[in-house]
Amino acid sequence: MTDLPRSTAEAMGRMPGRELLQAVIDGRIPPATIGETMSFSLIEVGDGVAIFEGVTGPHILNPQGMVHGGWALTLIDSATGCAAHSTLPAGVGYTSISTQTNFTRPITADTGKVVCEGRVINVGRQIITAEATIRDSTGRLLAHGQSTIMVLQPRG
Repeated sequence: MTDLPRSTAEAMGRMPGRELLQAVIDGRIPPATIGETMSFSLIEVGDGVAIFEGVTGPHILNPQGMVHGGWALTLIDSATGCAAHSTLPAGVGYTSISTQTNFTRPITADTGKVVCEGRVINVGRQIITAEATIRDSTGRLLAHGQSTIMVLQPRG
C-alpha cells in the first residue's frame, strides 16, 4: 500500500486491524499519542494478541510516590483493545465498555521496563472479551485485568 493513512484514526476505515497495528509497529503509521504521553508502545501483534512495552519513571507517580494505578489500567486497556482490534476487518471499530485491573505487587518509578500482553478470550459479533498481564523484566506478575469491548460496525 503506497498511499498510507497519516494517522491510526484515518487508517481505521482503510485497513484491517492487524495490518494497521503492524504498520504502527513498523513505523509506517504514527502510533496513538497516548503511548508517548504514558511511555509505552506496541511492540508485537498477532491474531488476537497485542504486546506493549512500557517504561516507568517519575512522570507517572501518584502522591504516595508509586506508579499511578491509572497507568497500569491504561496499559491493560490498550493491550486488550489492540488485541481485539487485531481481529477486526477494515472499517470496523471498537470501544472499551469496561476494563478491570488487579494489582499483585507495587509498581515503582524504578521498576523500569514492563511488558503487557493482551489476548482475546472470545470474539462475538458485538462484544469481544480480552485479558492482559503486566510483568516486570524478571517475569514477575505486577497486574492483570480483563476488558469487555464493543464492536462498532460502520453506519450505513
